[in-house]
Amino acid sequence: MKTKSLLLALLTVISWAIQAQDLSQYKKEVFSERGQHLNYRILYPEHFSPNKKYPVVLFLHGSGERGNDNEAQLVHGSKLFLKDEVRKDFPAVVIFPQCPKEDYWSSADIDRSQYPLGIIFPEKKATTPAMQLVLDLMDSIKAEKYSDDSRIYVGGLSMGGMGTFEILRLKPDMFAAAFPICGGANPAVVSQYDPKLSIWVFHGAKDNVVLPSYSTDMVIALMKAKMDVKYTLYKDANHNSWDSAFAEPQLLPWLFSKSKSVK
Repeated sequence: MKTKSLLLALLTVISWAIQAQDLSQYKKEVFSERGQHLNYRILYPEHFSPNKKYPVVLFLHGSGERGNDNEAQLVHGSKLFLKDEVRKDFPAVVIFPQCPKEDYWSSADIDRSQYPLGIIFPEKKATTPAMQLVLDLMDSIKAEKYSDDSRIYVGGLSMGGMGTFEILRLKPDMFAAAFPICGGANPAVVSQYDPKLSIWVFHGAKDNVVLPSYSTDMVIALMKAKMDVKYTLYKDANHNSWDSAFAEPQLLPWLFSKSKSVK
């Protein structure tokens, strides 16, 4: 039994080491603007050439991954873009910024004294410092020669799902498609979206942290606006509906098939 336990411990250590090595393919970077700094990780395609054009994917993490280690934001979603078949079929520049502990992607007002969370999504409120840095970062990425400006995408989970809905309002001309997971927003902001945006919304029907009605309300508003919207509500999923979303075989083919006209 002792030998078996040692073997299992060794295998666990090896697994952690392989995972850390894989995640190291996301290069550590720091973006600075107006004296403020934003940690982010960036994954370049295999055989990357700065003279070629690539789609760009921005992913916004949840509140539990906030901090300043420039690592925690890779906990969810980063492995999807490291899969061999994904890197082969969908070469892209993938960006995972990290929100500081005291900040938030969305300008939502959140009451954390209750569950599900009490959330109010103001229609108009000042952009958070963290989100403003993301906007500036994406402007700088878009200015790079390698950015295919017709194929810039955004997704996120929980706080990042809220941030996804919000950045679509703040940068309506930037994104061709989006995939917010277990998020939400004020349905009134849909009027500020690019009407040609494609969006796939995910949520768990049993979510007891962020109510699924927040996503449902957004989907209804998107449908009323006659936008290209898909909605997947997992009947047995709780807040971690991102696991099911990342396992969707059509998520990336759908995402990378979307493009927009660039002025």
